[in-house]
Amino acid sequence: MAAKLNWLRAGVLGANDGIMSTSGLILGVAASPGVSSTTIVIAGVAAVVAGSISMAGGEYTSVSAQKDSEKAALVVERKELAEDPEGELRELAWFYEQKGISSALAIKVAEELTAKDALKAHAEAELGIDSDHHVSPIQAALSSFIAFAVGGMLPLLAVAGPWIDFRIQATVASVVIALVLTGFVGAKIGGAKPVAGVVRNLVVSLLTMGVTYAIGHLVGTNLVG
Repeated sequence: MAAKLNWLRAGVLGANDGIMSTSGLILGVAASPGVSSTTIVIAGVAAVVAGSISMAGGEYTSVSAQKDSEKAALVVERKELAEDPEGELRELAWFYEQKGISSALAIKVAEELTAKDALKAHAEAELGIDSDHHVSPIQAALSSFIAFAVGGMLPLLAVAGPWIDFRIQATVASVVIALVLTGFVGAKIGGAKPVAGVVRNLVVSLLTMGVTYAIGHLVGTNLVG
């Protein structure tokens, strides 16, 4: 259940990134005087594609490094168990003592866990690693790619609609609605207050869109002028 919640939380955050970064770029381009709808859409598509690939690549690299680190730590732990089983048993018992368990009970727990699966017991207690399961870099990368792309498509579809004279307003409105939803869902998943999550989402997004719009208008005006 916890793993599913983590994936869902990551998906919400990825969608948030897609919404914010794509809407910011789109509004920055749209703010330039005389820019065509085709140019805006092309810029939006490029932002979604580049952002999705970048997110996927970053996630793949990060998770791969984490997986390699966990495997290396398990190799060291396996070697230590083979060379000094008694010392490792005392160490495992010590970890449980630090959590408030009495020495006698800690030793008993350590002995029983060691008898069942010593490596698993030490990996969880000392390293915080589940030796039976490792996160898949490919799965993580694919999830990030999809989440960012879905989020980025929302402002792109809004700006590409038939309402050319109101494309900026439509984009801002779609972003606000989308971020209210993602902020609410993200807060609920994390057990936080939804209002705080929604407000943070909206403040960061509106600031992003405002800054990029101002820069796009300023630069576009000077270039055209």
